[in-house]
Amino acid sequence: MHKAGLGKKGENRAAEALEAAGMSIIARNFRSQKGEIDIIALDGEILVFIEVKAWSAFGIENLPYSLSPKKQGRIIETAKYFLSIYRQYYGRAIRFDVVFVGKEAVTHLASAFMEHV
Repeated sequence: MHKAGLGKKGENRAAEALEAAGMSIIARNFRSQKGEIDIIALDGEILVFIEVKAWSAFGIENLPYSLSPKKQGRIIETAKYFLSIYRQYYGRAIRFDVVFVGKEAVTHLASAFMEHV
């Protein structure tokens, strides 16, 4: 399966797992000039911006290599753009998660990173 197909399949598996855990998906593949956020969801009252990593050849131990500080910064800037458009979510607590979709399991890493000022 090519990379885009694997990514879409992984995002679908991640969304299913998040919904099964009680989260409500409010957006998928939200884009800005700075980047893209794979899934945006509500976990109770917390607004969660989620990066999905679906790999067939690498394991979860390789996440730090694909989620560089630069990539994290693009996700954070895109989250700020989302909040500027969807003002109804402004003022909520937010969180940045990563969902790793492997061959066998889906692993949700809550609060995987944060903005540093």
